[in-house]
Amino acid sequence: MSSADSRDPAPVEASRATLSSTGAATFDLALRMGGLFLAIILVALLMFVLKPKSFNVDVGISVLRAMSSVAIMSLGLTLVIVVGEIDLSFGAMYGLGANSLAVMWILLGIPIYAALPLAVGVGALVGLFNGALVTWLRIPSFIVTLGTYNLLYGVSLWITKTSTFNPVYPPPGSEIPPAQLDFFTGLTASFGAHPISLEVIWMLGLALVVGFLLHRTLFGFRLMAIGGNPVAAQLARLPVTRYKILAFVICSMLAAIAGILDFSFIQTAQPNIGLSYTFPVFAAVIIGGASLSGGKGTVIGAMSGALLLAELQQGLALLSPGPHVQQLFLGFVTIGAVALDLALTNIRKRRAA
Repeated sequence: MSSADSRDPAPVEASRATLSSTGAATFDLALRMGGLFLAIILVALLMFVLKPKSFNVDVGISVLRAMSSVAIMSLGLTLVIVVGEIDLSFGAMYGLGANSLAVMWILLGIPIYAALPLAVGVGALVGLFNGALVTWLRIPSFIVTLGTYNLLYGVSLWITKTSTFNPVYPPPGSEIPPAQLDFFTGLTASFGAHPISLEVIWMLGLALVVGFLLHRTLFGFRLMAIGGNPVAAQLARLPVTRYKILAFVICSMLAAIAGILDFSFIQTAQPNIGLSYTFPVFAAVIIGGASLSGGKGTVIGAMSGALLLAELQQGLALLSPGPHVQQLFLGFVTIGAVALDLALTNIRKRRAA
């Protein structure tokens, strides 16, 4: 008998099954991303037909600026969903990041150069708190982060005493050095013939960093493995606890950074900022192809989902159909995206069976 005939066919069949499942997953992702890109193009064409005079470079730049906060937070939420968990506290963390910076810098007089990393550090501590409760106490992440959402909003109300802060017009008794104010507002200053905010550059830079971590490093590979099959990850002795905590920490830090950048751009921080971001960010990640069952998600998908939502928001603002339309649309899009994710998950399960 030849060596080719004596080979065990089981590994060959397993290899073929693996390649088949990988190809099917790639096809599903390509189909979903293709549909998303087509939706972005169709919405742009629709806005051009309905409002041709408003279809210009300045409006495009406005869309990029509008998507930046959602996109930055979507990057962090993608990591958490990929690892098989959910974080609902990022909107309140966005507000606490901006408000903690305002209190430390404007009220307590801590120099901006120290207050900035301290405010981002607050985000890291919140992420550590979330991750510890989820992994060590095994409380469902949905419950933990829903509770943290309210805790963080309460802390924002407490430290600000429900006040609004503006570094250009600080409260009596506080003085902001001009050099520090210039540094802070310079974080999101505009440049170019068609002024574009540096916040867009921050968004793209952070997307490159998170994209590299998720798609080109062992960290990202293990996040996918843990979220895709938690039991196998435990059997393989992957550091599940550490990686889940890191995902929550990065998510909270990015939410704090988004809040700080918006504070720099708008120059106003108030206790309730960020609370309305919960569903847009969640919708952007799910529209972008992340799976609620874990193990699936891409940075380009999250960014594209954020772009589509910002494009629609800008279009609805130009058409002025009423504030209720945007909320209705967001609700339908969120439900539709989750329904699509569940349908694709069921299809994959039937295909695997």
